[in-house]
Amino acid sequence: MPHVWRTALSGTLERMRLREDLVRALTDSGDLVDQWREAFLAVPRHAFLPDTVWHSEPLKRLSRNENPSQWLAVAYADDCVVTQLDDGAPDGPGLATSSASMPAVVATMLDLLDVEPGMTVCEIGTGTGYNAALLAHRLGARNVTTVEVDPVLARRARAALDAAGYGDVTVVEGDGLHGCPDRAPFDRIISTASAQRIPYAWVRQTKPGGRIVSPWGTAFFSGALVSLTVGTDGVAHGGIAGRASFMDLRAQRVSAIDMDSDIYAEDRAVVTRTSLRAADVIGTYDANIALAVLVPDCHALPTADGLWLVDPGSRSWACVFDGEVRQLGARQLWDEVEAAYRSWTGAGSTRATGWRFTVGPAGQRITRRR
Repeated sequence: MPHVWRTALSGTLERMRLREDLVRALTDSGDLVDQWREAFLAVPRHAFLPDTVWHSEPLKRLSRNENPSQWLAVAYADDCVVTQLDDGAPDGPGLATSSASMPAVVATMLDLLDVEPGMTVCEIGTGTGYNAALLAHRLGARNVTTVEVDPVLARRARAALDAAGYGDVTVVEGDGLHGCPDRAPFDRIISTASAQRIPYAWVRQTKPGGRIVSPWGTAFFSGALVSLTVGTDGVAHGGIAGRASFMDLRAQRVSAIDMDSDIYAEDRAVVTRTSLRAADVIGTYDANIALAVLVPDCHALPTADGLWLVDPGSRSWACVFDGEVRQLGARQLWDEVEAAYRSWTGAGSTRATGWRFTVGPAGQRITRRR
């Protein structure tokens, strides 16, 4: 056998081995259910990644051409792989703006979607195209529509889907906030970007009895998966069904914090004391979700020994260290957070799954379940 053939065969076998190892690990952990196992074995994750990616924390650049074996290992690790920085703009600050999600999270979301072969699905946020390919393998490529706001990412995903044999997937360049009315209605809608407010357009474009699965979060905390069922009245109801952290929908991006400019005039801050520890406020997932619901437009920035709260929109900030509170701006952010926390604990410390999401023509509403 010629050397080039042996090299190609060896590479193919290595990729298959890594894929099988990943599927075995996901199965053993319980993240991958039987219905999706064949798709994860069949769809090559590496084929949807660009030659240059970023991984680890802090982000490290990794080139397929410079280090092919490490690049391939990262492609089949159960971890998120960043595939774009700064919306593709050169010389940006190096913020991750697109990624291939952690395979365990991908598997969890697909299981939550509760699909059957032949159903139609609209995916919000094509990204690399890998998730669309998994859907296409199980449901049939003609039944999958995927919407991507970034034209460069959309074209790259289109090429990857074509090369992998899923050319009948419909890739739409557009703002996923509006769904895809031209292809609606769908049996299911799944978003791979986090929404602060689930758009009613998604509800309108889902058949009665259909399901919507989306990451959800706010400036305070982003780390939930929401599952909604659309009723015959055109209103969707549901709640938090899992944990996952995703990048925001571009149309709903949380404003970035610049500590140098957002924390200003510290000598003018109002100083008080509190008996509530910062660690209590951000100490549990349930507390984080409650405050994400109850305190809008407030960033929580924990440190080793305290907590900063910032709302750039109102030019407000607060910090808590060793019981001392310092606040400045139109909003008394610590007072809001403390009042919300005490209200939450006073009502029985509602768990994350105890919040009811309703999305109708008037928008999204989140209330405690009765």
